[in-house]
Amino acid sequence: MRLIWTAWCGSLLILLAPACAHGQEASEYQVKAAYLLNFARSAQWPPGFLPDDNTPLIIAVFGGDEEFVNALKGIVAGKVIGTHPIAVKHLRAGDNPAAFHLVFFRASERKNTPAVIATLKENNSLLVGEDPAFLRDGGMINLILDKGKIQFEVGQTALDQSNIHFSAMFLSRAKTTSGLSNQQADTPRLILVKISPEYPVIARQMNLKGSVQLEAVVGRDGMVKDVKVIGGHPLLADALSRAVKQWKYEPGAKESTELVKYSFEQ
Repeated sequence: MRLIWTAWCGSLLILLAPACAHGQEASEYQVKAAYLLNFARSAQWPPGFLPDDNTPLIIAVFGGDEEFVNALKGIVAGKVIGTHPIAVKHLRAGDNPAAFHLVFFRASERKNTPAVIATLKENNSLLVGEDPAFLRDGGMINLILDKGKIQFEVGQTALDQSNIHFSAMFLSRAKTTSGLSNQQADTPRLILVKISPEYPVIARQMNLKGSVQLEAVVGRDGMVKDVKVIGGHPLLADALSRAVKQWKYEPGAKESTELVKYSFEQ
């Protein structure tokens, strides 16, 4: 089956270049392996999660066949994240996944997945799956095949409860999933009062720049009832959240969730 991948197309093409150079189309395993590497690269890992510069970042594959593990080893061979080499470990039912940075749950382990995820809630591991129920089970990122395209969806609640962060740009590339408590409005509501966020002094001193993305829950009267950070550095996200809470939108027929993106540049 011919596969098309979305998000980070340039990066994935570079990673999959050896296969394409020989006139081969990338396999599903190769594309998924490239996604895992890019997830690990894009993550903002908690301080101290990688103790020293020579500590390997370990991607664990929970279940499945050796063919995928070998495809992943081929993709990550010789790659580093910062100064950290990347290692791959194949886990089976009964193995302890707590010692690994990223755990990829194969669909073949569906019946064991919820119990394993429950043991990893306080572990700061990035949990990635490929099963339709994975996000409902508490997973963070799920790979899906939609009309011949491999895409990814994000379980924002699980990510929010971890100490792993992603940029707003990363999150904007995720496929929108159903079942959110407040659906984003089909047409963005007009902003009547817009307060610009203050650039935090400490962020300026740290030369901290970047984008922040959040969701604003807006009542029928146009007042912002709550905000939820989707991505961005915590210092910048806090500044934007405080500003957005003062915004006023045009009144609407019902409560809506509005997407807000803002770039902090000195």
